[in-house]
Amino acid sequence: MTRQERQILDPAGIERALKRIAHEIVERNKGGGDVVLVGIRTGGEGIAQRLAALISEIENISVPCGYMDITMYRDDVFHTKTHPQVHKTAIDFNVEGKIVILVDDVIFTGRSVRAAMDALMDLGRPKRIQLAVLVDRGHRELPIRPEFVGRNIPTARSDLINVHVGEGKNQVVLVYGEDRKKEG
Repeated sequence: MTRQERQILDPAGIERALKRIAHEIVERNKGGGDVVLVGIRTGGEGIAQRLAALISEIENISVPCGYMDITMYRDDVFHTKTHPQVHKTAIDFNVEGKIVILVDDVIFTGRSVRAAMDALMDLGRPKRIQLAVLVDRGHRELPIRPEFVGRNIPTARSDLINVHVGEGKNQVVLVYGEDRKKEG
Protein backbone atom coordinates (compact mmCIF):
# COMPACT_ATOMS: atom_id res chain seq x y z
CA MET A 1 0.00 0.00 0.00
CA THR A 2 1.30 3.44 -0.92
CA ARG A 3 1.50 5.94 1.89
CA GLN A 4 -0.69 9.00 1.44
CA GLU A 5 0.65 12.54 1.64
CA ARG A 6 -0.72 16.02 2.13
CA GLN A 7 1.12 19.30 1.59
CA ILE A 8 0.95 21.34 4.79
CA LEU A 9 2.99 24.39 3.74
CA ASP A 10 3.76 25.62 0.25
CA PRO A 11 6.64 28.05 -0.54
CA ALA A 12 4.52 31.12 0.32
CA GLY A 13 3.41 29.53 3.60
CA ILE A 14 6.98 28.73 4.57
CA GLU A 15 8.07 32.29 3.77
CA ARG A 16 5.24 33.76 5.88
CA ALA A 17 6.09 31.47 8.79
CA LEU A 18 9.80 32.35 8.66
CA LYS A 19 9.09 36.10 8.47
CA ARG A 20 6.77 35.83 11.47
CA ILE A 21 9.37 33.86 13.45
CA ALA A 22 12.09 36.40 12.58
CA HIS A 23 9.91 39.29 13.78
CA GLU A 24 9.04 37.38 16.97
CA ILE A 25 12.74 36.74 17.68
CA VAL A 26 13.54 40.44 17.26
CA GLU A 27 10.59 41.49 19.41
CA ARG A 28 11.21 39.01 22.24
CA ASN A 29 14.92 39.87 22.39
CA LYS A 30 14.54 43.65 22.00
CA GLY A 31 16.48 43.64 18.77
CA GLY A 32 19.04 41.31 17.29
CA GLY A 33 22.29 42.64 18.74
CA ASP A 34 23.02 39.71 21.08
CA VAL A 35 21.31 37.07 18.93
CA VAL A 36 23.17 34.25 17.18
CA LEU A 37 21.52 31.39 15.31
CA VAL A 38 22.59 27.75 15.37
CA GLY A 39 20.88 25.28 13.09
CA ILE A 40 20.65 21.63 14.07
CA ARG A 41 22.00 19.56 11.17
CA THR A 42 20.62 18.80 8.76
CA GLY A 43 17.07 20.09 8.81
CA GLY A 44 17.70 23.26 10.80
CA GLU A 45 20.70 24.45 8.83
CA GLY A 46 18.89 26.07 5.88
CA ILE A 47 16.11 27.43 8.09
CA ALA A 48 18.69 29.07 10.39
CA GLN A 49 20.36 30.72 7.39
CA ARG A 50 17.04 32.10 6.15
CA LEU A 51 16.10 33.37 9.61
CA ALA A 52 19.51 35.04 10.01
CA ALA A 53 19.04 36.82 6.67
CA LEU A 54 15.54 37.97 7.64
CA ILE A 55 16.65 39.24 11.07
CA SER A 56 19.62 41.00 9.46
CA GLU A 57 17.22 42.68 7.04
CA ILE A 58 14.80 43.72 9.80
CA GLU A 59 17.50 45.06 12.14
CA ASN A 60 20.04 46.21 9.54
CA ILE A 61 22.81 44.24 11.30
CA SER A 62 24.81 41.10 10.59
CA VAL A 63 23.49 38.12 12.57
CA PRO A 64 25.98 35.28 13.13
CA CYS A 65 24.72 31.93 11.95
CA GLY A 66 26.20 28.46 12.16
CA TYR A 67 25.17 24.85 12.43
CA MET A 68 26.03 21.87 14.56
CA ASP A 69 25.99 18.13 14.27
CA ILE A 70 24.48 16.46 17.36
CA THR A 71 25.10 12.83 16.42
CA MET A 72 27.45 12.00 19.29
CA TYR A 73 25.20 13.75 21.82
CA ARG A 74 22.08 11.74 20.97
CA ASP A 75 20.84 9.32 23.63
CA ASP A 76 20.20 6.65 21.00
CA VAL A 77 23.57 6.81 19.23
CA PHE A 78 24.78 3.48 20.61
CA HIS A 79 21.37 1.77 20.52
CA THR A 80 21.35 1.25 16.76
CA LYS A 81 23.07 -1.48 14.79
CA THR A 82 24.49 0.95 12.24
CA HIS A 83 27.50 3.15 12.89
CA PRO A 84 26.59 6.79 13.41
CA GLN A 85 27.55 9.14 10.61
CA VAL A 86 29.09 12.28 12.10
CA HIS A 87 28.92 15.49 10.06
CA LYS A 88 30.65 18.84 10.34
CA THR A 89 29.83 21.50 12.91
CA ALA A 90 30.47 25.08 11.76
CA ILE A 91 30.19 27.71 14.47
CA ASP A 92 32.82 30.39 13.93
CA PHE A 93 31.57 32.77 16.61
CA ASN A 94 31.56 32.82 20.40
CA VAL A 95 28.30 31.75 22.08
CA GLU A 96 29.46 32.97 25.51
CA GLY A 97 26.95 35.52 26.85
CA LYS A 98 24.87 35.45 23.65
CA ILE A 99 21.20 34.70 23.08
CA VAL A 100 21.44 31.50 21.08
CA ILE A 101 18.47 30.60 18.92
CA LEU A 102 18.61 26.86 18.25
CA VAL A 103 16.83 26.18 14.96
CA ASP A 104 15.35 22.92 13.70
CA ASP A 105 12.88 21.98 11.00
CA VAL A 106 10.61 19.73 13.10
CA ILE A 107 10.28 19.10 16.81
CA PHE A 108 8.87 15.72 17.78
CA THR A 109 10.03 14.02 21.01
CA GLY A 110 12.43 16.79 22.08
CA ARG A 111 15.42 14.44 22.23
CA SER A 112 17.31 16.14 19.37
CA VAL A 113 16.91 19.51 21.06
CA ARG A 114 18.23 18.09 24.34
CA ALA A 115 21.26 16.74 22.47
CA ALA A 116 21.76 20.12 20.78
CA MET A 117 21.70 21.92 24.13
CA ASP A 118 24.33 19.52 25.49
CA ALA A 119 26.51 20.12 22.42
CA LEU A 120 26.03 23.88 22.69
CA MET A 121 27.09 23.95 26.34
CA ASP A 122 30.40 22.37 25.33
CA LEU A 123 31.03 25.53 23.26
CA GLY A 124 30.44 28.02 26.06
CA ARG A 125 27.82 29.47 28.37
CA PRO A 126 25.12 31.36 26.48
CA LYS A 127 23.11 34.09 28.19
CA ARG A 128 19.94 32.33 27.04
CA ILE A 129 18.94 29.50 24.70
CA GLN A 130 15.70 29.76 22.75
CA LEU A 131 14.23 27.29 20.29
CA ALA A 132 12.75 28.06 16.88
CA VAL A 133 11.14 25.35 14.74
CA LEU A 134 9.28 25.44 11.47
CA VAL A 135 6.94 22.60 12.53
CA ASP A 136 5.84 21.37 15.95
CA ARG A 137 4.19 17.97 15.55
CA GLY A 138 3.68 17.18 19.24
CA HIS A 139 4.40 13.86 21.01
CA ARG A 140 7.05 15.28 23.36
CA GLU A 141 8.94 12.84 25.57
CA LEU A 142 10.96 15.54 27.33
CA PRO A 143 9.80 18.84 28.89
CA ILE A 144 11.02 20.95 25.96
CA ARG A 145 8.90 23.57 24.22
CA PRO A 146 9.87 25.90 21.37
CA GLU A 147 9.45 29.65 21.84
CA PHE A 148 9.03 30.23 18.12
CA VAL A 149 6.87 27.94 15.95
CA GLY A 150 6.02 28.32 12.28
CA ARG A 151 3.16 25.84 12.34
CA ASN A 152 1.65 23.36 14.81
CA ILE A 153 0.62 20.18 12.98
CA PRO A 154 -1.17 17.47 14.97
CA THR A 155 0.11 14.08 13.88
CA ALA A 156 -0.11 10.42 14.76
CA ARG A 157 3.14 8.95 16.09
CA SER A 158 3.49 6.86 12.93
CA ASP A 159 3.18 9.87 10.61
CA LEU A 160 6.20 11.60 9.09
CA ILE A 161 6.80 15.27 8.37
CA ASN A 162 9.07 15.93 5.38
CA VAL A 163 10.48 19.46 5.20
CA HIS A 164 12.14 20.68 2.01
CA VAL A 165 13.56 24.19 2.39
CA GLY A 166 16.09 25.61 -0.04
CA GLU A 167 16.20 22.38 -2.04
CA GLY A 168 14.15 23.61 -4.97
CA LYS A 169 10.87 22.21 -3.64
CA ASN A 170 10.21 24.44 -0.60
CA GLN A 171 7.34 22.58 0.99
CA VAL A 172 6.28 20.76 4.14
CA VAL A 173 4.51 17.45 3.57
CA LEU A 174 2.65 15.24 6.03
CA VAL A 175 3.09 11.55 5.16
CA TYR A 176 0.40 9.48 6.84
CA GLY A 177 1.53 6.42 8.79
CA GLU A 178 0.63 2.95 7.59
CA ASP A 179 -1.81 2.52 10.46
CA ARG A 180 -3.85 5.59 9.60
CA LYS A 181 -6.12 6.53 6.72
CA LYS A 182 -6.01 9.95 5.12
CA GLU A 183 -8.39 12.34 6.81
CA GLY A 184 -10.69 14.44 4.67
